[in-house]
Amino acid sequence: MSDLIRNIIRFSIFILLQVYVLNKIPHLHKFIVPSLYYLFILWLPFSVPRMALLVIGFLTGITLDVFMMTPGLHAAACVLIAYLRPFIINVLAPKDASGFSYREPSPKALGWTPYLVYTLILTLFHHGYIVLLEWLSFGSIWHFLGKVIATTGISMLLIITTELLFPRRMKFRTNTA
Repeated sequence: MSDLIRNIIRFSIFILLQVYVLNKIPHLHKFIVPSLYYLFILWLPFSVPRMALLVIGFLTGITLDVFMMTPGLHAAACVLIAYLRPFIINVLAPKDASGFSYREPSPKALGWTPYLVYTLILTLFHHGYIVLLEWLSFGSIWHFLGKVIATTGISMLLIITTELLFPRRMKFRTNTA
């Protein structure tokens, strides 16, 4: 299956899962809002150019915004993590080319610790930006931090569960590509 078809299927699954399952779960607390749709952006291949990554991030976010009737909220957060993703990968990726031969980020490609740091940093930015845009001000800093930390925690739990339950068969990069 080509990368394009695989990513279209992933996109559809993540958006449908977010809209029809995770958004229908009654909130456990006013701070906890489970999100998993942005994992699509985190799973994109390393070879996606930065401009394409920004466009894909915008399309992912605006698609969710259409379903949730939140004009631009998720699009802005997805563009932010799409913009930051290459910088985070450059910091966390192995420096020697022999240790970095996979085509997309995963625990197998980066190792569990760098992968969890990668997902944690981008999840914090994503949720922090969404909460900031929802409130348009900090209001109470403790409510802001509480919501960002609680939402990040539940999202990280969902990401780890997804990685453990649905391991991806990883393809290697080749010299011919």
